[in-house]
Amino acid sequence: MNLNRRSLIASTVSAAALSQFAMANMFADESASGKRRFTIDLRWGSIGVKANQNEAIELAEKHGFESVAASPQALAALTNDENAELLAELKRRKLVWGSSGLPVQFREDEARFKKDLAELPRLAAALQRAGVDRMGTWIMPGHDDLTYLENFKQHASRLREIAKVLQNHGLRFGLEYVGTPTLRHGRRYSFVHTMKETAELHEAIGVSNMGFVLDTWHWYTAGETADDIRSLDAKQIVGCDLNDAPTGIPIDEQLDNRRELPVATGVIDTKSFVQALIDVGYDGPVRAEPFNQALNRMDNDPACAAVSKALHAAVSL
Repeated sequence: MNLNRRSLIASTVSAAALSQFAMANMFADESASGKRRFTIDLRWGSIGVKANQNEAIELAEKHGFESVAASPQALAALTNDENAELLAELKRRKLVWGSSGLPVQFREDEARFKKDLAELPRLAAALQRAGVDRMGTWIMPGHDDLTYLENFKQHASRLREIAKVLQNHGLRFGLEYVGTPTLRHGRRYSFVHTMKETAELHEAIGVSNMGFVLDTWHWYTAGETADDIRSLDAKQIVGCDLNDAPTGIPIDEQLDNRRELPVATGVIDTKSFVQALIDVGYDGPVRAEPFNQALNRMDNDPACAAVSKALHAAVSL
């Protein structure tokens, strides 16, 4: 999975689609009664779990998750028969796909960007074959060399190229704004760090598959409200992370890599956030991304169990 953020802040298409659609119907009855449509998702790399795609699927079922993140590299390595077997295994375990991380490093030099971009069609095709239809990445809220306008133009240009490839393979592309003030203040030039600014970036990119990756942590540190979420259409939300914040620390002093599991402290108003997701009919993955040192030290099973328990508690508020 593409999870470079930890290091930067501190690595038969129609049949697949029908399978994913049929499995998603498990949650349709909840939608009809005004309950949640989103899935409790295991994105194992974000919680320090070391596993491959098959092992992650096993862990997801074992610990009560409803969806699991997709590794583009792992799926691209499969033959058509192996892909079909994996989809059958997902169905047997009553799981669906969550989303995939972007396997393109667009924040560095042009040569690295072009190299990764050249590989993207192959990886996107593998995701499409498996029935994965969501991919996300995050936006660093500052830069030491590029001014806001220079950075905006570079992001719009590079992300536009990425978005076109993903659109050609049926993938929605979500951008996660990073609201943490301490990350922004540590850079010479500030950059996109709110929902509104991200919407402006979407407009500049100009490709119709663009959307948001929402995170309670960044929603909280950006000073946003449940009504900001309700202003969105469900199709605009590609992914969602739930986290909590340590107690006794002002927003401007919170550190991005010192978070808590959902509803661990109550600092972040998770109930209002989740209710807004339900109100707009969001139907994608909800996962945890606490960058929590104690969690990262756990073995795979206790880590997955702790995250599953926290997510189930959060969505039942």
